[in-house]
Amino acid sequence: MAGPVLVTGAAGFAGSHLVDLLATSEDPIMAWCRPGGRGPREVPHTAWEAIDLLDRDAVRTAIARARPRAVYHCAGAAHVAHSWDRVESTFAANVRGTHNLFDALLAEQPDARVLLTSSSMVYATADEPLAEEDRLAPGNPYGLSKLAQELLAEHTPRLPILIARPFNHCGPRQDPFFVASSFARRIADIEAGRWESEIAVGNLDARRDLTDVRDTVRAYRLILERGEPGRAYNVCSGRAMAIRELLDRMLTRARVPIPVRIDPARFRPNDIPLVVGNPARITRELGWAPQIPFDRTLDDLLDYWRANPAWERPFETA
Repeated sequence: MAGPVLVTGAAGFAGSHLVDLLATSEDPIMAWCRPGGRGPREVPHTAWEAIDLLDRDAVRTAIARARPRAVYHCAGAAHVAHSWDRVESTFAANVRGTHNLFDALLAEQPDARVLLTSSSMVYATADEPLAEEDRLAPGNPYGLSKLAQELLAEHTPRLPILIARPFNHCGPRQDPFFVASSFARRIADIEAGRWESEIAVGNLDARRDLTDVRDTVRAYRLILERGEPGRAYNVCSGRAMAIRELLDRMLTRARVPIPVRIDPARFRPNDIPLVVGNPARITRELGWAPQIPFDRTLDDLLDYWRANPAWERPFETA
């Protein structure tokens, strides 16, 4: 089927890295970004368009005009902690925006393969690696909104929709409200004399499954191209790292000594002790596994913040 590949949320964190990956081929890319949000970048074979996913008519008109052969749906509210204070906007971006996209595709391009980027937050908490068959019981509004997206996909059987469930991923361009990027930005600020020589932290005992974002988007491409519609695929390493170890590994890369202070105000009452995935399905069926060493991820993340000290607002993918 002819037509471009569409990426929603293309100016966001994962979306921007996905556009970079897709641009390595000759296929034309249609990149949607949020009106009034972070602007487009110069990327080969890529045309940008500002589309509000909450504007049902605008979405349908844009789909009819572009007629994409494939869609990577990366747009949406992406922050777990913020979802508690922004429940309405989280559900609007993640559920209503997705509904508008699916409706437009059904009407104008029903043969387009669609990748829905869900989340590991759809699972119930567990003390072992989570597999795709495990119980779905989100513990926060963000996870609930992602499960609602999956239910929309389930009730839209005429569209070939594939589901990625990414676990934590990090790398350059990540919003500094996320832990790895927050540490990296603060270290860069301290090195440059823009911040007092101290890092205040919350719970360092939580353990997370961390993958480089560039490996994550490579999984997205594999799932869309070779996955089975209606089937969910975990995108994860299968290994959990304590936030304490993450911080220690970043501090060893700092160019100046930096003390750490535990700040009780930073502890979250709903913080999940362990989030780790089982990658057996995506490895067995699609041949995907992380390739980028985590030391390189940390080096690249620190170098990004050393080179980009100014920050006005987070990457937002809605």
